[in-house]
Amino acid sequence: MRKPRLTRLERHWVDQPVYFITACIHQRKHVLNNNPVHEAFQGFAQRAASRGAFVGNYVLMPDHLHLFVTFSPDATLVSGWVKSLKNSLSKTLREEGVLAPHWQKGFFDHVLRSEESYADKWNYVARNLVRAGLVEHPEDWPFRGEIHALFVS
Repeated sequence: MRKPRLTRLERHWVDQPVYFITACIHQRKHVLNNNPVHEAFQGFAQRAASRGAFVGNYVLMPDHLHLFVTFSPDATLVSGWVKSLKNSLSKTLREEGVLAPHWQKGFFDHVLRSEESYADKWNYVARNLVRAGLVEHPEDWPFRGEIHALFVS
């Protein structure tokens, strides 16, 4: 029997929290590390700003993605936004000949408490690329970047 999933918080004590999101591909197939998916992700993230969702740093690993996102107060809920992201990338995966299902059910989200937490999480994600043997230096991975600066130094 499966343990019940934790529910998302309905309220936060921060006006515009920054979420750290992880979403995984069904059966952990290696389908995200290619230019068509990367371009689709970037386009989705750039268009999302007009609907109040701002993506910071992100990385597309072969079988999962990590990203940071914050929402304007009148924007959609995080679960609806991630569903839209998955649907958008699934369209590209279908065009690339990848059969559905594409995504594992649900996703992991964590509300960050500070800019320091953002930096710590990003450094962990970047080192993940090296630990996985994908690159020697995180900056060499072509499927990562930043759409919006979520913290101004």
